[in-house]
Amino acid sequence: MSSVALGSPIDSSESIRKRVASKLRWRIVFYCFVLFIINYLDRVNVGFAATHMNKDLGLTATMYGFGAGIFFLGYIAFEVPSNMIMHKVGARIWIARIMVTWGLLSCGMAFVQGEYSFYALRFLLGLAEAGFVPGILLYLTYWFPARDRAKATAGFMTATVLSTVIGAPISGWILATVPNWHGLANWQWLFILEGVPAVILGVFTFFYLVDKPQDGKWLDKEEREWLIGELEKENRQVEATSGHYSLRTLFSDKRVWLLTLIYMFNAMAVYGVVLWLPQIVRQIGGLSDLQTGFVTAIPFVFAAIGLVFVARSSDRTGERKWHTALAALFGGLFLAASAVAPTPLMGLMLLSAAAFGVWAVLGVFWSLPTQFLTGAAAAAGLGAINGFAQIGGFAGPYLVGFIRDTTQSFTPALLTLAAGPIIAALLCMTLNLKGKAGSR
Repeated sequence: MSSVALGSPIDSSESIRKRVASKLRWRIVFYCFVLFIINYLDRVNVGFAATHMNKDLGLTATMYGFGAGIFFLGYIAFEVPSNMIMHKVGARIWIARIMVTWGLLSCGMAFVQGEYSFYALRFLLGLAEAGFVPGILLYLTYWFPARDRAKATAGFMTATVLSTVIGAPISGWILATVPNWHGLANWQWLFILEGVPAVILGVFTFFYLVDKPQDGKWLDKEEREWLIGELEKENRQVEATSGHYSLRTLFSDKRVWLLTLIYMFNAMAVYGVVLWLPQIVRQIGGLSDLQTGFVTAIPFVFAAIGLVFVARSSDRTGERKWHTALAALFGGLFLAASAVAPTPLMGLMLLSAAAFGVWAVLGVFWSLPTQFLTGAAAAAGLGAINGFAQIGGFAGPYLVGFIRDTTQSFTPALLTLAAGPIIAALLCMTLNLKGKAGSR
């Protein structure tokens, strides 16, 4: 009798946890996943438009690479302020604002006239999108206890790859079939048709999102009280072990900067591949726009598998650091191998294996900073890490363009990108998350 009595509260708590997790996955993660698909599609569709846009506007590979990368400079400039604003005004208002402005600017990309207007619109698009990813990551910490956070983050981050799996054929289809309506070329319609959904969903988001569990009426009273209690307990534990953070102590903590470097070097490979892959695939030869779209999607199927598989393993074991490090190392080594593959088919297979590892980092990595950051510190910290790490998003595409123009080959460019995840893995192996605020 006593053993049953002692076991009942635990069983009851586990039952509530599973019910809450299921509701959160469908009500929050799935919706944020859809938003990120639209976001990522608007961010990287320039890679597909480039196959025609560069010729029409007279852009060299270096010009395109710089324009593709300058997006991230705008992103960096407003990332931390954006997340701090969201922490004050709430996700519902701020995420809706971000989506409407990025959708309008993405449509505006259809009207660039040359090198400088291309740079300007990409920079402004980065400003508009700043805060979306760390904002959602912060939002997930408001709803998900640590035990379930990696799976939730991976579910959200899977959109980065499925947007390409879905978007690559759609983009290829638009380029292949949409006529030059009203004096606009097919690549211009690509930006318009893929930008409008962000504006529509941005308006819907204002009415759909709920800022915090206290307002989650779709949870019953018992579930809501359990979730609020779990999150408050975890926050107290983190504050007790890590201490109180001010912005000054946050930015003097070497762990924040080490995490930034890890994510930055991995981002070099992520965005270097994403923004150049359609043109790399084109080198296979003889592929139409639609065929290029389908072939480009293949590595991202493996990237999605890597994201989910590694995150589930990390949540099951509770281990974060080595899952992150080994995924990055695996991705970097296979990316290097793809650069020297003897045949295009072998190169595509190796690139798919690289995508498995490089993208797997995205899901489990974000469980690392929340082991010592909560509240306003988490808002600033996640914004800072994701924001400053976008230097890698600028460097990757630009380096590929510069090296491609210099050598007339993608091989040395891919080898350069491969160094990023390998460096990220080595840095991650040195990471120690224990210690108080501002530890050095």
